Amino acid sequence: MNSPFPGMDPYLEKHWRDVHHHLITYTHDQIQGRLPSDLRARVEERMFVDADVRENRGIYPEVRVVERGSTHAVALAAETDIALAEPLVIRLGDEPASQGFIEIIDVGSGNRLVTVIEFISPSNKVPGRGQDLYFRKQEECIAAGVSLVEIDLTRTGERALSYSSYRIPPSHRTTYQICVRRGYESGAVEVYRVPLEEPLPAIRIPLRETDPDVPLQIQPLIDQCYRNGRYDDLDYKADPVPPLNASDAAWADELLRSMGLR
Repeated sequence: MNSPFPGMDPYLEKHWRDVHHHLITYTHDQIQGRLPSDLRARVEERMFVDADVRENRGIYPEVRVVERGSTHAVALAAETDIALAEPLVIRLGDEPASQGFIEIIDVGSGNRLVTVIEFISPSNKVPGRGQDLYFRKQEECIAAGVSLVEIDLTRTGERALSYSSYRIPPSHRTTYQICVRRGYESGAVEVYRVPLEEPLPAIRIPLRETDPDVPLQIQPLIDQCYRNGRYDDLDYKADPVPPLNASDAAWADELLRSMGLR
């Protein structure tokens, strides 16, 4: 049970909250055993309440089990013999939300923060409380000399990387993007190409200046999310949400047709 896409599956963005939580867990598990003996990876969360609902912005619950239909409506209809219309139920956005991330800490120096790994969410890329908190985290990492790894596998909203996207050359302005800031090198930023039609890259995770980098293989993480999430029920006949740009859409259409999924 594998995704038909060689890299990031754009149809997974519709289920980003589920995918994101699993990406954090799988990343933690992949790198923990590769760290030096005095470093630890820890999963952390930012909690926020965001009641500001804007057009084209989704509200995502942590976990929700949905049952089709309404027993209340069925019972009422049986009592009154009235054909009742089904309402659209909109869940309000003023409920706690969370943004997970990974911190690598140095337990030998009082749990000093060394590196932060972020999988950027749509809530980081649209105006609101979630974006405000994320920008604050960026500023704190840069000011404190903490390395920051930003992995953007979503297409909703505007880029929220700590490096201005207009300074990135066209060759690296890909559908998805990864940015790495080394806390001990203030004058350089590492940008990885992540086009839709290619497998996701293995990247270097910086630790302390005296440590060798730790590799992070991103493609196996997405593959594991797809399998464990049982996303073989995705409807590839429809367009993904949000829609792909023209060139990516044409490529994806050809791919899916060649596999008999359209």
